[in-house]
Amino acid sequence: MKRSAWLGLPLLALSFSASAQQKSNIYHKGWVDFNKNGRMDIFEDPSQNIEKRVTDLLSQMTVDEKTCQMATLYGYKRVLKDEMPVDRWKTEIWKDGIANIDEELNNLTSHTDDAPTQYSYPFSKHASAINTVQKWFVEETRMGIPVDFTNEGIHGLNHDRATPLPAPIGIGSTWDKRLVRQAGRTVGREARALGYTNVYAPILDPARDQRWGRVVECYGENPFLIAEMGKQMTLGIQEEGAASTLKHFAVYSVPKGGRDGAARTDPHVAPREMHQLYLYPFRRVIQEAHPMGVMSSYNDWDGVPITGSYYFLTELLRQQFGFQGYVVSDSEAVEYLFSKHKVAGDYKEAVRQAVEAGLNVRTNFTMPQTFILPLRELIKENKMSMKVIDSRVADVLRVKFRLGLFDNPYVKDPKAADKLVHTAADAEMSLKMNRESMVLLKNEGNLLPLDKSKLKNILVTGPLAAESNYTISRYGPSHNPIVSVLDGIRNYVGKDTKVNYVKGCNIVDATWPESEIIETPLTAAEQAGIDSAVAQAKQSDVVIAVVGEDVDRVGESLSRTSLNLPGRQLKLIQALQATGKPVVMVMINGQPLTVNWENKYVPAILEAWFPSVQSGRVVAETLFGDNNPGGKLSITFPKSTGQIEFNFPTKPNAQAGQGGANAWGKTSVNGALYPFGYGLSYTKFEYSNLTVSPEKGATQGDVTVTVDVTNTGQRKGDDVVQLYLKDNISSVTTYEYDLRGFERVTLNPGEKRTVTFTLHPDDLALLDKNMNWTVEPGTFTAMIGASSADIKLKKEFIVE
Repeated sequence: MKRSAWLGLPLLALSFSASAQQKSNIYHKGWVDFNKNGRMDIFEDPSQNIEKRVTDLLSQMTVDEKTCQMATLYGYKRVLKDEMPVDRWKTEIWKDGIANIDEELNNLTSHTDDAPTQYSYPFSKHASAINTVQKWFVEETRMGIPVDFTNEGIHGLNHDRATPLPAPIGIGSTWDKRLVRQAGRTVGREARALGYTNVYAPILDPARDQRWGRVVECYGENPFLIAEMGKQMTLGIQEEGAASTLKHFAVYSVPKGGRDGAARTDPHVAPREMHQLYLYPFRRVIQEAHPMGVMSSYNDWDGVPITGSYYFLTELLRQQFGFQGYVVSDSEAVEYLFSKHKVAGDYKEAVRQAVEAGLNVRTNFTMPQTFILPLRELIKENKMSMKVIDSRVADVLRVKFRLGLFDNPYVKDPKAADKLVHTAADAEMSLKMNRESMVLLKNEGNLLPLDKSKLKNILVTGPLAAESNYTISRYGPSHNPIVSVLDGIRNYVGKDTKVNYVKGCNIVDATWPESEIIETPLTAAEQAGIDSAVAQAKQSDVVIAVVGEDVDRVGESLSRTSLNLPGRQLKLIQALQATGKPVVMVMINGQPLTVNWENKYVPAILEAWFPSVQSGRVVAETLFGDNNPGGKLSITFPKSTGQIEFNFPTKPNAQAGQGGANAWGKTSVNGALYPFGYGLSYTKFEYSNLTVSPEKGATQGDVTVTVDVTNTGQRKGDDVVQLYLKDNISSVTTYEYDLRGFERVTLNPGEKRTVTFTLHPDDLALLDKNMNWTVEPGTFTAMIGASSADIKLKKEFIVE
């Protein structure tokens, strides 16, 4: 086979020596002579099974080549200095190969680390560039082992102009499994078309502390919801031939006090809770979707760092959950064993502990030799057995074989990328997901939807109205055109309605975050800004106030002390409300906010989370009724940070007030501001005819639950039918009740639909006194709710 058939059109011709010319003869019909020995070895033979191929390849590799398959090379501008292969590569450590190259030529746009490149777009140019890099590893290294090209993808592939998705907390609020599967397929297809073979998504961390900055990157707080959504994302990505790498394993999302950044450690989680809440999504997704990757986290649990824990990386992950891919470290997770956790006396010992524990590949923003050279020393000093090394390398090679890299190492048709990435259908899917992520929190007197024919003057105000940086974040696509909320409303209402804009205030004030604990008087400029908004409000028919957070206020290393609206935003809302004009509050934010005053006095509140680049269009469509909001909260909104931890599910009475038997006192604010599963609509839904079959059944049988849902209102709309399950009496204290099924349905006015759920034994199981998953005989209650706090129907059944 001609080389061009493998490579498409390489971007730049490498300078070929005579020996390189010979290497171009390694491509044969149906196989590649990776080790360049002139014959088809077992590992080069596509007809052989993967285990035989892995064993054969391992047997031919040197220690140097094996250790190179245990490290990541961060891509251009992050660690790699060259956009394309250069002669110097023959003297770099990757002359013997590399496990993976991360974020190569993706044209990342980020506060922390921009990585501009000429090769990211058009998409075909990137596919050809990846082929050129891959070609160097296949032709210029002795064994020719192809590279696994990894990339982030938690809200769309982290590539220049790829299809954008809303932030994961918004994706979680859609409760739409089919749409998440479709989104996963988009991410996987775009990855493979562009030359990436492995996507770091989804994040399966339950966001149980609302102060934690990375809440925005999680699907929500409930392990069942996260497992169901994560499973669909993983299946979608891998159906398109890319690997899905889950993160962050494990117990990562509850650092003490919700602190992030330099903290990122010391979760206070009991063993049973760890399995039921924090490991549950990983176990389910690994067993039901078979991801090819897992990222190990840099926190400890009960005094043992995860990345140095044989229990987590081998016993749990591989032996109990059945994981068969390879484990990469989160950045600095290996280093932290020495530098932060102090369980290793030096970095070399940290390397030994991590590899012994089960780590396959070290990933960090340093040159790969910082890991590979200490690893080679350990082997030379007989402090690391070759049996362990072979096992770790075999896991990496196995994934590369599963990805087809030893049969088709290149993007076959780079030109096709221009037709496969960010298609019109992808843009529609993205728009649908943005629409479905909108959650209506309050709508007093049916102020929403607004009728533009009755509005002559609209004031759009607030610090997020014209802002757009929240639409693009570190782990998603960049350089897509953006519509701000202000522009979206202007575009929607057209020329017949006047839209005025006054910013009103900045996102934060000069002394923030200290102003969250020590308030300062408004400056003259701040007072003038609010006064200007108030003056304009008095001339307007309705006020749309767009408030919340931007990318500098929530995200990685950006945990909060308070969850109030930052800066002077509440003062702006109070001043606008005092005008007597109807105020609609749109929230752009990445975590639940304690908007108590706002909820009490502002008539309409829309939670938009961090929508994607079409945010303005989607918010406008929702405010004016073209999009009937059907999203539901995937995380509890507490009334105060003093209530934290405050989530769903909870143990019986763990979040109760101070009334009742053997209790007294009135010293705390109790209850959720908005509960898990909550969300309003412009129409109404009713539930009826709940059935459970069989009403008596065996512990190992399935249980079928059906319920009718009817749209009793005047508008077409979406409802999320939520099934909760209560284990009435159990040998250990279980959660009061928990989510065990959900279905998003679209219904026309008057339309009725029967929704069917299947409860499997795993859904009824608890961790018994001996920490074994068991279905105990007894009575269970199936409950249908409009939210976790609004249960409409109940029916008991018996397990014998």
